[in-house]
Amino acid sequence: MIYNLDKINEMAEGDEDFIVSVVSVFLEEVPEDLDGLEKAINNRDYENIYKLAHKIKPNVDILGMEQTRAKALEIETLGKNTGSMAEIEEKFPILKKDVLQVVAELKNDFDL
Repeated sequence: MIYNLDKINEMAEGDEDFIVSVVSVFLEEVPEDLDGLEKAINNRDYENIYKLAHKIKPNVDILGMEQTRAKALEIETLGKNTGSMAEIEEKFPILKKDVLQVVAELKNDFDL
């Protein structure tokens, strides 16, 4: 398991519906943002690379996915500074793999 619910549990203060709501939003938004990010990378669209990596970052952060958050931050920074596309293309598959793994785990763990 590469996610943990510590931050969400702290915010939820025992409210299970809140936890399920946060997880549901993650499952709805992050795969879409990930697809958009992949398209932006394929199109060498630095502005959207920056915007989508920036949008993914807090979503993975709230699930305690520190390494994934770090990858999103690196991609965000490279997108913002029109950095090395080769570096972005090298980092993205790691981000994608982690997000897809967590999506599968969350769907399983929460029966969603």
